Amino acid sequence: MIRTEHLTKIYRMGGAEVYALHDVNLEIQDGEFVAIVGPSGSGKSTLLNMIGCLDKPTSGSVFIDGVDTAWLSDNELAEIRREKIGFVFQQYNLVHTLNALENVALPLFFAGMKREMRMEMAKEKLESVGLGDRLYHKPSELSGGQQQRVAIARALANDPEIIIGDEPTGNVDTTTGNAIMDMLEGLNKEGRTVIVVTHNIEIAARAGIRKRMRDGRVRD
Repeated sequence: MIRTEHLTKIYRMGGAEVYALHDVNLEIQDGEFVAIVGPSGSGKSTLLNMIGCLDKPTSGSVFIDGVDTAWLSDNELAEIRREKIGFVFQQYNLVHTLNALENVALPLFFAGMKREMRMEMAKEKLESVGLGDRLYHKPSELSGGQQQRVAIARALANDPEIIIGDEPTGNVDTTTGNAIMDMLEGLNKEGRTVIVVTHNIEIAARAGIRKRMRDGRVRD
């Protein structure tokens, strides 16, 4: 499903070069649940951005289903994100002027789906994460755990093969965090590939595979 080869990302700060990723070689098979752990500044989020086609490497390759995304245009990368990848972020990244239903339907709007169909699909996704009674609540009217469930429903809107979570339990309490992990485990059991970045060792222990990062390198 996902493979990186000699993946390197360099940021230039003034006259200095900072290696966020250094020669990373990684394989994630279809249907695996992978947790990436490591201290702040180790390169976890940068690696996730590369796998999620949100950024391009300085050198090296990122293969998604055999396609080297490092050579794709911005429009082609957007198409892969839209069709194959669902994102769940620590800060939820919901549009605060939209209600839960509209937030989940948003990626379907960009995919060109008609309003009636996208609203019906959004409703189904919200019901699947236990928010069928919160369809018309805005983010400010929802708890942190509920907002994250809206974000998960939004990530599922296009039925992606890959779910990427960047500290998805970072802003919620332990009980809610475990409930979110239950959802991600359920999605993995359905056959989706799940990749989670976390500082929480207990959360990481629930993944089938754990990768540790330090100084821009991946260590098993």
